[in-house]
Amino acid sequence: VQLQASGGGLVQAGGSLRLSCVASGSTSRINGMGWYRQAPGKERELVAAITSGGSTNYADFPKGRFTISRDNAKNTVYLQMNSLKPEDTAVYYCRADLLYYNDYGVPIASASWGQGTLVTVSS
Repeated sequence: VQLQASGGGLVQAGGSLRLSCVASGSTSRINGMGWYRQAPGKERELVAAITSGGSTNYADFPKGRFTISRDNAKNTVYLQMNSLKPEDTAVYYCRADLLYYNDYGVPIASASWGQGTLVTVSS
């Protein structure tokens, strides 16, 4: 599975951005999808995740400001980011959690990452 993220850019504090991540390839293997971010000098952290059924999970920091959604027909996951703050500045990565069964019927779990899109929030 290949993931192509887009939508990052430069925005002033209080502004909004919408990130998109399109999956291609063996998309039938996709289970959950999510967004992570990595700020300079910091570890990558979860922003939000969504299951194939639409259940969502958010880290504490974006609650009430960010919304994750998913269009299964388009194999696309979105992250609507409102009320952006300078501390939201980071490279945002999308991730797909994959699940499939090998020839022996053994479930195989793995993950695929997109290339990242830079979000810069100025004060």
